[in-house]
Amino acid sequence: MEIEAVKYLAAGLAVGLGAIGPGIGQGLAASKALEAIGRNPEASGKITPLMFVGMAIAESTAIYALVITLLILFG
Repeated sequence: MEIEAVKYLAAGLAVGLGAIGPGIGQGLAASKALEAIGRNPEASGKITPLMFVGMAIAESTAIYALVITLLILFG
C-alpha cells in the first residue's frame, strides 16, 4: 500500500470514528433534556443552558478529531 493511501485511510477513520461518539452523546443529551423538560416544564430555564454546555463539550471532541485528521493529511 502506498503512503498516500494509508494517509487517506487513517484520516477517514480518524474523523469517522471521532464523530460517532459526540453524535451519540449529543443525541442522548438532547433526549434526556427534553424528557426532563416534559416532566417539569418550569425547570426548562435551568435545564436548557446546561444541555447546551454539555453539547458544546461533546462537540469539542469531534473538533479535536477533525484537527487530528487535518494533521494527518497536511502534516
